[in-house]
Amino acid sequence: MLIDTHCHLDAAEFAHDRKEVIERAGAAGVSAIIIPAIDTGNFDAVRSLAHSFKGGTYALGIHPICVPHAQDQDLERLDSCIQENLEDSRFIAIGEIGLDFFLPALKEDTMREKQERFYSAQLDLAQRYGLPVLLHVRRSQDLLLKHLRRRPLIGGIAHAFNGSLQQAKLFIEHGFALGMGGAMTFTRALQIRRIARQVPLRDLVLETDAPDIPPAWLGGPGKPAARNEPAQVGRIAQSLAEVREISREEVVFATAANAKRVLPRLAGYAVPAMAG
Repeated sequence: MLIDTHCHLDAAEFAHDRKEVIERAGAAGVSAIIIPAIDTGNFDAVRSLAHSFKGGTYALGIHPICVPHAQDQDLERLDSCIQENLEDSRFIAIGEIGLDFFLPALKEDTMREKQERFYSAQLDLAQRYGLPVLLHVRRSQDLLLKHLRRRPLIGGIAHAFNGSLQQAKLFIEHGFALGMGGAMTFTRALQIRRIARQVPLRDLVLETDAPDIPPAWLGGPGKPAARNEPAQVGRIAQSLAEVREISREEVVFATAANAKRVLPRLAGYAVPAMAG
């Protein structure tokens, strides 16, 4: 079973052929797709989309890139939406949440503080309702971990992980799996590939982050970047198998089991033949 643990399927890039994208994913053997929200404005969209096809699941949260325009009432809205959807088994996590210290505007002191406040508040919600989180991890590993240490029962996925091996081990100790996607397929991505090779297979999951982070065969030096989509998760599995020098089947089996372990609600929707 192939599981795309991170796909922004509601994005505008899929507006003209979303149905076909879902069908291609199913034909490629993808059994489940997790669709994270990014702000209160797309909570309804990701929920509706997840319910529109077999294998669709969703997460609710406020992305750090959306924090500059977010208000405190958005956290109240998130709390209300979590309560409203707790009985929905397709609702599986709080996300996408985290910290981003890569974009210049987000690195300013006031915005770093606001990001941290929203991240902390959303971790509190995850802990209150017993839900895992989908973490945005970009040049922010140590501060993310600082907050997790205060809440030892929260696990989930460190999406698009690109930290050190030591940081990887710390996330794993806190109950997280590490998301491996398109960046790992580039031979020049030495740090990510080192993590992919050295971390135990039981601590890795597959993702696309579609329509973003296209794998090597869709973009890169000398080639225009192409839109990523969930059907690519199968070739990402093959790339991970090659990095680890094991079979693709072993990667597919293990990463699906890992995803269902760290996201327990996912188990009921990881089915062999995803279809509309």
